[in-house]
Amino acid sequence: MVARHPHIYLASQSPRRRELLKQIGVHYEVLLLRHGLRREAGVDETPHDGEAPLDYVQRVCRDKALAGWETLELREQPLHPVLAADTTVTLDGHIIGKPDDNEHAAEILRMLSGRQHQVLTAIAVIYGERLETRLSATTITFDTLSEERIRRYLLTGEAHDKAGAYGIQGHAGSFVKQIEGSYTGVMGLPLYETVELLKLFGYPAP
Repeated sequence: MVARHPHIYLASQSPRRRELLKQIGVHYEVLLLRHGLRREAGVDETPHDGEAPLDYVQRVCRDKALAGWETLELREQPLHPVLAADTTVTLDGHIIGKPDDNEHAAEILRMLSGRQHQVLTAIAVIYGERLETRLSATTITFDTLSEERIRRYLLTGEAHDKAGAYGIQGHAGSFVKQIEGSYTGVMGLPLYETVELLKLFGYPAP
């Protein structure tokens, strides 16, 4: 059996990203970022005025990776590569964030109904002074969603804490009429790009 890097740190609490890393056999430890003012100052997830979605998702991802590495050093934990990711949904060049509540989620789903949108996921790996990034862009075409179908979906609770108010790996998978790009990127961690990045830092490809 090939010996692997002891592990990496995952600077994300997303259960989907954890599942995807397990799927390809990557050993990791979740690195929880510090809460409070330091975290808020270090990871600004508010889009800047005039900031393009491509620039936004990559900026936030880089900031998460840098904050993860800073947290690692402050805690004096063993140093291993830190992996961070960020996902955003865009429609007509506008960023569609996470819904505030069910009413907001329904509004977002109505906007996506019967149309194409893009899912952008940026990933970054940092170790010391070296920071490498990759970007996955996927085009999704949604079926036309009736009010009843939207209502039933909101009852599942899946819309919460998800960019675009849906998770492709759940009930909303039936909304997808066509996908061009990375399915795992839409889930939040494009596996091809993740493996390519990890190889740059000496982690053997699964």
